Amino acid sequence: MIRNFRRRAVAEQAVEAGFWLVLLLAFLLGGVRAGEGFVPLMQAVLPGGFSQAVAGVQAPGIEVRLVLRLPLVQSRFAPEVLTPVPARGIPDWLNERMPSAAPTAGTPAAAAVRPAPAIATEIAIVIDDLGNDAPETEAAVALPGAVTLAFLPYPDAAPSFAHAALRAGHQVMLHMPMEPQGTDDPGPMALRTDLSAAANLMRLDWALARLPGATGINNHMGSRFTADRLALVPVLEHLAARHLFFLDSRTTAATAVVPLARAFGVASAGRDVFLDDVETRGYVQKQLAETERLARQNGAAIAIGHPHDVTLAVLKTWCAEASAHGFRLVPASDAIRRKTERAATQFALAHR
Repeated sequence: MIRNFRRRAVAEQAVEAGFWLVLLLAFLLGGVRAGEGFVPLMQAVLPGGFSQAVAGVQAPGIEVRLVLRLPLVQSRFAPEVLTPVPARGIPDWLNERMPSAAPTAGTPAAAAVRPAPAIATEIAIVIDDLGNDAPETEAAVALPGAVTLAFLPYPDAAPSFAHAALRAGHQVMLHMPMEPQGTDDPGPMALRTDLSAAANLMRLDWALARLPGATGINNHMGSRFTADRLALVPVLEHLAARHLFFLDSRTTAATAVVPLARAFGVASAGRDVFLDDVETRGYVQKQLAETERLARQNGAAIAIGHPHDVTLAVLKTWCAEASAHGFRLVPASDAIRRKTERAATQFALAHR
């Protein structure tokens, strides 16, 4: 191996000596003409740009200038980066819903202004406590498909009723039993403040497995549980992982559901009206009128009722006439999104 290496080294030295000898003879015999061919020879042998780099020659290039107009208008919604980047305070989908001063007549901008598209007034009707009573549940399923139906998880017939509701076009929710204040019994497998997080999540998974088509939950009772932040956190983390929303039935003024849910990325809003605390036609009609008023005021409203005969009878008529009165009946998830957008817009306006 050493002998072969030495032979290759001697051969390389002989080639190098031959090159320099030929080059010397070329200059001696050819003079200036031999020198003229030296530059093309070097350019063919050496990498591109090598001779310029050695000589310190700068190749021609393109000059790019970025102009920043100062002062930069920054907001706390702008991205934090190493170089200053101007940004608007709020995203486009919020700008579209925010009031702005119209340009005066005669200005160039006035001609380009288009009236904002009208946004329909939305109402979500949720009927919960379903699954226990077959005739009542079947009557609720017979309502228009835009009515959202929330089923208790523990009745034997709950899964089959939920499947029937899905086939009829309803959004299905889990009406999750939760611990109330006092001694009222919320039913089996309720979420409780005196249980571990693991035990509550096991109960929640059991209930969701009973209603596989559910896209969100609302609380059955739960005045104690929904006010307990420590108990709520693992439940909300679990809902976020499963992309489920939480409609707060608001059974207590001390509820912490909505702000805490939104902090964990869970779509959430509170109901606005209970339709049938008093089971009379006149009371249900009065509560629907209040729902309409809140919807006109806020763009959306959510009402919760129960499968009482009088509630379902009034709702059947109201649903048929809602569109003619300027209301769009939507699933609970749509109204939650609309209410969330409004809350975000109000927050942005307050912190501009």
